[in-house]
Amino acid sequence: QVQLVESGGGLVQAGGSLRLSCAASGRTFSNYDMGWFRQAPGKEREFVAAISWGGSSTSYADSVKGRCTISRDNAKNTVYLRMNSLQPEDTAVYYCAATASFSRPRNMAVGYDYWGQGTQVTVSS
Repeated sequence: QVQLVESGGGLVQAGGSLRLSCAASGRTFSNYDMGWFRQAPGKEREFVAAISWGGSSTSYADSVKGRCTISRDNAKNTVYLRMNSLQPEDTAVYYCAATASFSRPRNMAVGYDYWGQGTQVTVSS
């Protein structure tokens, strides 16, 4: 089991920035690829970004590419999502997720086994 706890969400004005954190505990953090997803009210959960276990490989949704950076610190068992130039459409609950699977897609929720409880990000116009 891996336990994930997100933090760093909040209310920010359009054009502002936030850095989300996700602290992991339980199993060896460096064994897991990590992802960030978000879910807005009335919408399905969507992929935001993913990072490989060692941090050498990252991927992003087109909607956030160039504005977001995913990173991880395996010594601190933490993955981060830095978000810049935030817009009202970025408003959502943001979730981090972990997977040790080699075969499942990293840009889909079904690719992950463990999820945090989410942190709310609200961007005002």
